[in-house]
Amino acid sequence: MVSVLPRSGRRRALLAVAAVLAVLGLLLWWLLPSGPPEPGGRFTLSTGVRSGVYARYGELLKQDLRRDLPRVDVRLMNSAGSLDNLEHLATGKAQFAIATADAVAEQQRLHPRQAAGLRACARLYDDYLQLIVPADSPVGSAKDLGKLRVGVGADGSGVQLTTRRLVAAAGLDFDRDIEAVRVGIDRMPKLLEEGKLDAFFWSGGLPTSAVQQVARRMPIRLVQLGDLIPALHRQGGRSRHYRAAVMPADAYPLVQKGQAVRTIAVANLLVTTDRQDPVRTEAITRTVIRSRDRIGTEVHAAQKVDLRTAVFTDPLPLHEGARRYYVSEKP
Repeated sequence: MVSVLPRSGRRRALLAVAAVLAVLGLLLWWLLPSGPPEPGGRFTLSTGVRSGVYARYGELLKQDLRRDLPRVDVRLMNSAGSLDNLEHLATGKAQFAIATADAVAEQQRLHPRQAAGLRACARLYDDYLQLIVPADSPVGSAKDLGKLRVGVGADGSGVQLTTRRLVAAAGLDFDRDIEAVRVGIDRMPKLLEEGKLDAFFWSGGLPTSAVQQVARRMPIRLVQLGDLIPALHRQGGRSRHYRAAVMPADAYPLVQKGQAVRTIAVANLLVTTDRQDPVRTEAITRTVIRSRDRIGTEVHAAQKVDLRTAVFTDPLPLHEGARRYYVSEKP
């Protein structure tokens, strides 16, 4: 004969079972990890010259990484620019760096074994190629720079790499036809003010503070570079990373006075190596994308960082950690 519990007894039994299951659930939640471990450790981000956009972007990104990844110690390293940054990655002085796509391609061409381990986290924003002259200068194109003193960027900078190609596209010899002054954006504006330069090239996000500042101290003009596109593309595959672009009229309001300027643009990438931990790289990539709006209030170029375009990192493949982040964000 089967014994049947009264209704009140069944209720007490069910409550007891529920209580036991709740306790077991709490124990499992406490004992088992709820997700991937929080990244920790230290890494160095190589940026650029102190007065350039790379350096300011790095400073702001460091602030957001400190908030999102409190166990990660981020160090910033100044450099001459893209090529210098890639050398820092190769030698282990830095674990992450910012570099233009054309500089990465040049590193791959010149040092294929060294560059084989390079990986990208994100396409960031475009650098715009800028040619700055005094407002009363007769220069109307890079083709007019013959025999002039021209700031071409420091040795080891992406600016100088690009300037060499622009000068060649203008039909000039870099070593014979111009007086190349090999300094960076930290020195070129002052040399222009002092009359020691006739012009200088710069490749950077818009606006670059050093260009804004010199515009407040002396009348300057931006020279269009759009006429160089056909000759630049005739240089072959190495020029595929350059595209025609327009500097909007409000990039440098004091200089442009409502006029857009035709120029050339090249993408910036956040670069690392295949040796970096995927968990930490995924977390860093997440902060890069999510920090766009806050960083963009100070570095306007960063407003172009976008989840939809960040994955287009030619000529580099995505790092596995970055790829995981983008896959996780798919609807």
